[in-house]
Amino acid sequence: MDHKNNKMEKAARALLCMQRHSWEQGMAMQAFLEWGKMDVVTALAHEAVYRRVEDGRAATIGFMDAVTDPCCVGEALLRACEATKDEKLIEGYEALLNWALKEAPRNKKGVLYHLTTSKQFWVDSMYMLPPFLIAAGHVEEALSNFYGYWEVLFDREAKLMHHMWDDEKKIYVRDAHWGTGNGWTLAAMARIIALLPAEYEADREKISEMAQVLLDSLLEFMRPDGFFHDVVDDPDTFVETNLSQMTAYAIYRGVKDGWLDKKYRQKADFMRAAAESMQDKFGFIQNVCGAPAFDKPGISPEGQAFFLLMENAACSDALGRRS
Repeated sequence: MDHKNNKMEKAARALLCMQRHSWEQGMAMQAFLEWGKMDVVTALAHEAVYRRVEDGRAATIGFMDAVTDPCCVGEALLRACEATKDEKLIEGYEALLNWALKEAPRNKKGVLYHLTTSKQFWVDSMYMLPPFLIAAGHVEEALSNFYGYWEVLFDREAKLMHHMWDDEKKIYVRDAHWGTGNGWTLAAMARIIALLPAEYEADREKISEMAQVLLDSLLEFMRPDGFFHDVVDDPDTFVETNLSQMTAYAIYRGVKDGWLDKKYRQKADFMRAAAESMQDKFGFIQNVCGAPAFDKPGISPEGQAFFLLMENAACSDALGRRS
């Protein structure tokens, strides 16, 4: 086993040891999907469908008020359905899609809220929902949600993403430029750009430009050691690992898909090396924004998943656009 695969196998083993909420299950599934480990994706898909609730939300445990987080499993669940033709998986996939398209709470413009208990948009939803809807063939709905979140969460002065917006009170519940939230957005845009059908070239170009603006702003705050602060423009917050992984992942995909200049790869390689230095002997990636409260450095399933996504994107030639 070569050095790269040894690191990935250790990180994967650690990921599979961890308890997971819906978005964490989705991140695990996406990581193994992009790695080409369909046997693991299929097993995770069966568990996600088993843990769906009556309204169709997949992989639901612990947090019963999540709206978009259960959709994080969506693309990988769809690919498992395509690969296996398994009736239970197909039933679970169709139930999840019905939730996203018809049942989930949303505003008058059709933009889904992040929680069933409030009319809030969280930056996390940028990643959880639009890539799934595009993969499922509902591109207009995906773009409506993506642009809807961007409209209220993108800080046009700082050129960074705010964290939480109350769409009823029209105020920011949390206006901080949370590092992981900016990472969710950047990684989402990399996936969206790759998934968009050819007839949406104008949207692909627009989102590519948006992604580069966000990326350039983030890179201004990268520390000399290759990491970022938890709130990227607040040096009094703790230093964490996952934004480096998320940003490197987006750069590798952007370069491979042709919307980002190759000069950015040097930055990605630097952040990747920094993140790799945080892997402990058990395979856990240390000092990410840590689960479950995300208020201090620690470990998390999404930190493990983005390590795998980053490593695979750095080394794989298979991350082009879908036909």
